[in-house]
Amino acid sequence: MVGFLKADAIPYRPLLSSPRSLSSKFFAFLALVSLLYIAHVALPSFSLSLARRPRNTCPPRAWAAGQPEDAYEFLGLQGCASSREVYWHMGADAERLYDRFPGVASWKWRPSSECDIEELETARLLKDLVEHGGWFLVGDSVTENHFFSLSCILYPHVRATPDWTRGGFDRAWPQNLYLNPASPLLQYINFPPGFDIETTPLVTFRRIDLLYETAQLDQIYHRLHPHSKYAPNGESIFSDEPNWNVAPEEYLKLFTQPLPHGNYATMVVSTGGHWTTTMLAGLKDESLFHDGIENVVSFFKEAMDVWADEVQIRLLDAAATERQHGDRRRRAPRQVVVRAYLPGHEDCHNHRAPIKEYEHGPNGWYNWNQISDFNAAFESVLSSGGYPDLHFLPIDRHALLRPDAHAASDCLHFMTGAGVLEGWTHYIWHYVTRELPGRIR
Repeated sequence: MVGFLKADAIPYRPLLSSPRSLSSKFFAFLALVSLLYIAHVALPSFSLSLARRPRNTCPPRAWAAGQPEDAYEFLGLQGCASSREVYWHMGADAERLYDRFPGVASWKWRPSSECDIEELETARLLKDLVEHGGWFLVGDSVTENHFFSLSCILYPHVRATPDWTRGGFDRAWPQNLYLNPASPLLQYINFPPGFDIETTPLVTFRRIDLLYETAQLDQIYHRLHPHSKYAPNGESIFSDEPNWNVAPEEYLKLFTQPLPHGNYATMVVSTGGHWTTTMLAGLKDESLFHDGIENVVSFFKEAMDVWADEVQIRLLDAAATERQHGDRRRRAPRQVVVRAYLPGHEDCHNHRAPIKEYEHGPNGWYNWNQISDFNAAFESVLSSGGYPDLHFLPIDRHALLRPDAHAASDCLHFMTGAGVLEGWTHYIWHYVTRELPGRIR
């Protein structure tokens, strides 16, 4: 059972030592004087140096006038390997929201009492990504948030591609994390035969909004609904709204490719945000609730049923091929985990702390109030049987309670370092190394 479902967000407070008594302070001072004497340091000179100490000033307004780069320290980060919109990912690109720091990073998720989960350690995560297989992230821009967070958790032991500082931009570009050859942790890793530090990714992100190309989804819809009143005569159910997609055949081929170009063991999938009545305009019906969003949810379930069949068959075929060729370099069977998608918080920038319960937004922006229906549909598909290597993870509660942790530009994306994205990494890492049969470390 996933233990995140019965927990609350609580403030993290470091332990403070008890105040010293007057007598203990006196003896501590005597000890200091003795040490100075033994070291041949003249006490008068010491006192004189204190008297000459310059007066430092820091007015309140100066203290509050932070710079974007200060976000690293406030968020507890050494740095980030990815160079893609760094300050946007850290929520530090809007001065009007600087007052969120450092409080936004001071909340620690506490799982329910059912959970027995160890702390997330960079060295252990890095070692597992090499020895037990890397992660292949599939999803939209919220999943890209997750990738960026991983590049910070694993920094400075990884390097990221592409280098966005060189110019050019395309959301379709794959993003990768590779081992940094200079990392001191390499000496503790047992590398699989064929692993190449320069060419074997630890983590890859592909921007795939719908899990299928739109033409493929058109075919699926008209095959299942040949006499539908929506998009008649084989018309497309999609508008010209921008989207980024790759056919499952293509990204599954990448996911299952052998070393040295691939060492993936876990495909992390999340979708739902772009399944709207504006994207799937052919299913829009103004006579129905919220312009016919239920039509979209219904088709989503049908499409994910087809997708799950295709993915499971591909995983079985890849495993059979590897056995046939005697490929024993893989140390863990490939698995797919589907992370529950998230709605946004319509009033997110009015919050400076977690909330106790998530409530639907009064305006029903996009498809946010139906995201739970999309999640329920996907979970229903994967729990129906026949998909031993596909798993649904309803680990969305700790994010639902964090309206304060959104990016500064909108109320859907989450900032790195606030604990939401890092919570996904923590539990997925636990799940694939502790909960799945055959994957125990």
